[in-house]
Amino acid sequence: MDMRGQQHIPASREIVWNALNDPEILRICIPGCQELVKSSDTQMTAVAVIKVGPVTARFQGAVTLSDLDPPNGYTISGEGQGGVAGFAKGTAIVRLEADGDGTLLHYEVNAQIGGKLSQLGGRLIDATAKKMSGLFFQKFAQEIGDRQQAADDATAVSAAGAPPGAVSPAAFAQSPAPVRASGQQTVRRHAPSPSAADDRPSGLFSFLRLVGAIAIVSVLGLGWYRYGALLPSLLPAPDAITADGRAHVSPDISSMIQLIMAAAIGYLFGARSKSHQQ
Repeated sequence: MDMRGQQHIPASREIVWNALNDPEILRICIPGCQELVKSSDTQMTAVAVIKVGPVTARFQGAVTLSDLDPPNGYTISGEGQGGVAGFAKGTAIVRLEADGDGTLLHYEVNAQIGGKLSQLGGRLIDATAKKMSGLFFQKFAQEIGDRQQAADDATAVSAAGAPPGAVSPAAFAQSPAPVRASGQQTVRRHAPSPSAADDRPSGLFSFLRLVGAIAIVSVLGLGWYRYGALLPSLLPAPDAITADGRAHVSPDISSMIQLIMAAAIGYLFGARSKSHQQ
């Protein structure tokens, strides 16, 4: 399989060259790449999962850089084993050319595959290779652009005379709380209002008064209904007991108990009205 083409990258040749030698950037940009470790200036090991038609294979292999000519280009060679899916090996010649404010990246690829992958047909393999190549260069240009923009922002902040460690406006806008110069967050606490604190004891006291008034009315009412009075010693003679079991009391005792009940009921309703107004 042979493939060649070119891609415009909106960055200088030096930046593109450094990115082509950065394993972290390559790992992010290569479709299906799970691991890419640089063991020396010219050696890398890679793990990638590649899907070609109905076949998905996990390749493990080695990558070698040769003919290094910074920042003009190099030759990259690789070979990987995909188990029962087969194997793949190839060579790519990469050449960088200045193109105004950007760089024109030329590439020529020659690859060979074997095993089950070779049985899928040349058209399917070529289409997959072109798709993966397009995804790689699209992500590669985006990654370089993002990093270049971040570097330009840092340079602009430094040129403006901002102190080291200054927070950018975008980062400051996303901060969940105001940030001081020392990096500490300002925490605002609202103390409870004095009126709210003062109302708590009075509210409890009003509740207790209501409970006491209800208890008094209940006892008086129960005693009046059952015995006819709350003071058995003041009752008349036993023959004054009526047929229904209730005792007759003197008009004075009866009037006194009625006044006590009326006062308790009045106090009860007055306390309830005052608590509702508060």
